[in-house]
Amino acid sequence: MRKKKKKRTKTTHGINRRAGLCALLLAFVLTPSPPACAKDKNPKQQAFAIVAGTVFRESGLALPGAEVTLTPDAKPGKPQRQISDVRGEFAFRVPSEPARYRVAAAAKHFEAREKTVEIEGHERAEVTLSLPESSKE
Repeated sequence: MRKKKKKRTKTTHGINRRAGLCALLLAFVLTPSPPACAKDKNPKQQAFAIVAGTVFRESGLALPGAEVTLTPDAKPGKPQRQISDVRGEFAFRVPSEPARYRVAAAAKHFEAREKTVEIEGHERAEVTLSLPESSKE
């Protein structure tokens, strides 16, 4: 006659695996998660406005590769610079507090142009700059 083998649960270092998994699951469930607002310690740092736009040739075609500069008017600050993309577009992130900025665009073989834009708060300000070709004299 054959003897019936007892079904044993495997142990690791004397601890039943099922009991260990249950304890691990219980610890995971009972661990408090940080509140969602804990990540945003200073919400003012994350509030911003956008100054965006497009640089065109005088003919109406987009002008890629133009250097666009954003300079704050009132506060002395470091100007931000970007190169317009293949569609002539650019975008700058600025603080959402009321301010005035100068947006200037320049490109080789084109005359530079400048516009002023005002930011009142959390918003997106659009700027369109049309650069005429410089005279070849």
